[in-house]
Amino acid sequence: MSRPSWTRPVPALALALLLVLTACQSSPGDPASTSPGGLAMTDSWVKAADSGMTAAFGTLTNATDHTVTLVSATSSVSPMELHEVVADASGTMVMQPKAGGFVIAAGDSLTLAPGGQHLMFMKLSSALAPGEDVTFTVTADDGSTWTFTAPVRSFTGAQESYQGGDSTSGTDEMTSPMPTMTP
Repeated sequence: MSRPSWTRPVPALALALLLVLTACQSSPGDPASTSPGGLAMTDSWVKAADSGMTAAFGTLTNATDHTVTLVSATSSVSPMELHEVVADASGTMVMQPKAGGFVIAAGDSLTLAPGGQHLMFMKLSSALAPGEDVTFTVTADDGSTWTFTAPVRSFTGAQESYQGGDSTSGTDEMTSPMPTMTP
């Protein structure tokens, strides 16, 4: 008994559908997309700065089934650190490296915002002007990496002082404030 003629093209049709669905996936560098491994960054941006330090902000969403702990970040424009803003003994708000990294539970999000947790560019190699894009990569404690691209924009605020710690970027003694930026 032979198969009906309509069943012969089914494997080819299934393969074509698979190729179309694969082609429609978002690219890993899209700042509003899910990168391989299920970490997405939305509403990302980087503060414009002529030199010195600046930071990246946005919302990281963990779409995996396990906790993701981000422990480092890298960029071609500057050494980077994961930072938080906390009150020191006198009540002054200061930035410092985030001990233990950024922990994002499965299905949860982490907002990186001025005056809070952020990805710090420690020593810019050149100015970052509004309208440019900056690419950076975050690394988890298990070695997984995700790369995002964020637009540079002007911003007034974030005048915290930096309180160096066990930095690997050579900026342990830095106590200068973030650069002033305009809206």
